Amino acid sequence: MTNQRILEVCAFTIQSCLTAERAGAARVELCDNPVEGGTTPSYGAIRQAREKLSIRLYPIIRPRAGNYFYTADEYDIIRRDIHMCREIGCDGISVGAQTIDAQIDTDMLARIVEWAGPMGVTCNRVFDCAPDPVQALEDVIGTGCERILTSGLRTAAPDAAALLAQLVSAAGDRIIIMPGAGVKSSNIRQLALQSNAREFHSSARVVAGNPLTFINPEVSDYGKVYVADEQEVRAMVTALDGL
Repeated sequence: MTNQRILEVCAFTIQSCLTAERAGAARVELCDNPVEGGTTPSYGAIRQAREKLSIRLYPIIRPRAGNYFYTADEYDIIRRDIHMCREIGCDGISVGAQTIDAQIDTDMLARIVEWAGPMGVTCNRVFDCAPDPVQALEDVIGTGCERILTSGLRTAAPDAAALLAQLVSAAGDRIIIMPGAGVKSSNIRQLALQSNAREFHSSARVVAGNPLTFINPEVSDYGKVYVADEQEVRAMVTALDGL
């Protein structure tokens, strides 16, 4: 593992992917559906990101929102999407799998790691749903994942610095603990010092303005486009420099 502290940006558009690279992020987690917590992006989005980016690309593989207790059909979707990411040339994926009682589904997560090889696998925030983080840590390590994305079982990672430090210490060199959720330029440096983590995750997202010259006031289902704030990403990267 490197001693350099790095930032992964959760990106929901190709524009955000390019912003992340330009601002100094080391890796992009590409997602769709920000309001639902992120689901698998389209083939076109993943391919475009891979062709445009020189930094590492880890699409999220999540066939739907909600829990991570998947059916056999959903695991088949996951397997096919993993194959697609490998064929496109992604560096890794972000994924989760849980049992009916919210434990880490070690059998399925280990199988996902096999499906993904040689790509890397990040265990996503399914970890934060587990009843016992210490047990969940050992469970994920046993599956062969290379990192865990976690808020420390809280809404925002900066509120869980003590538990994150405990997880980083317990993990040692066996797996990377990557704090994410609520991570900003205003708190990332303190979080790094308190947790001793070396990788961090943030979307730095803002709502993009609607560029249309006419907007029908009777239509309310335009939705919102979330993009990464380049200045905020750059500020987080700068905050980590020299630590």
